[in-house]
Amino acid sequence: MGEKHVVRFEPVGIEIEVDSDQNILRAAAEQGVQLMHGCKEGQCAACKSFVLDGDDIEYDSYSTFALPDYEKEEGQTLLCRAHAYEDLTIELLNYDEEIIRSGLPLTKGVVEVVSNEPVTHDMRHLTVKLVEPSEIKFFPGQYMDFVVPGTEETRSFSMANVPNRDGLYEFVVKVYPDGLFSEYLDKKLQVGDRLDVEAPFGTFTLRQNRSSDIVFVGGGAGMAPVLGLLRAMADGGVERKPRFYYGARTAKDLCFEKEIEELGTKLNDFRYVPALSEPDSLDSQGWSGETGLITEVLDRNETDLKGADAYVCGPPPMVDAAIATLTRLGVSEQNIFYDRFTTTGEQEEDGQ
Repeated sequence: MGEKHVVRFEPVGIEIEVDSDQNILRAAAEQGVQLMHGCKEGQCAACKSFVLDGDDIEYDSYSTFALPDYEKEEGQTLLCRAHAYEDLTIELLNYDEEIIRSGLPLTKGVVEVVSNEPVTHDMRHLTVKLVEPSEIKFFPGQYMDFVVPGTEETRSFSMANVPNRDGLYEFVVKVYPDGLFSEYLDKKLQVGDRLDVEAPFGTFTLRQNRSSDIVFVGGGAGMAPVLGLLRAMADGGVERKPRFYYGARTAKDLCFEKEIEELGTKLNDFRYVPALSEPDSLDSQGWSGETGLITEVLDRNETDLKGADAYVCGPPPMVDAAIATLTRLGVSEQNIFYDRFTTTGEQEEDGQ
């Protein structure tokens, strides 16, 4: 264990004690303080903040795209990479006080594989059951870290389900060639196998104090957290009007179509808009839906989203394009919540 220091977060006035061996984001999460974050790997910049007081900070490796040198020199920092070696005061640049104060502490556990079924040619629907402890609490839209068997590496995947008494957790995982976890999932993982996990992570959760319409934008394995939120809204009888724009390359990349249709009957004025960005010859014979990048489809179908909330999940280019489109259509940037599914190394799973 290293030396302990106090980190104060402004403008919310919350203080935590941080061991210098831990990054600040990790220390906060362990104490139930849910700061905005995404990849936890120094790549997505969701946890970027500003150092108001103190400068003795050391960093784990990070991407200079997330924190350019000039921003670091100006005092900006990445909480997921920063280690405090003195007391610090941090100004949160991206925060939601409701989420910060309702955070759940991290819990480690062991799960057992219940099913591992393909839902498309390159995505799996993984279901696991908690073995120990008796419960890991989470909010719909959050994600779980899996320890890759035989390594100390972890990979993160969003829960697609709502909390349940059976201790079941569902995930949608994209399979990449040579992906450290996804190839193991594809070729080795069997029903009954056990995996070490930790949760909950992420702030891609439904804001309970809002009543505005919701626009969901996702693609690929970004189906998982949106599915979790739609299920939660249906189960809870939420009256907010949702619409869901989902991007896939071809029709064979679409999934959960039947369930989404069924969920629509339980939701208030729900609209689902799938789109194909690279329709093939088979699609041209039977596809009558939207085509093009999902952000282009969003732009064509919406004219005024002022007052709406937006939830976006997918790879960074899609997320960035969606944020630009949504703000141009009138969504306030503070009401856009997103997960950037970043990658680790040359071949990485689809993030959360």
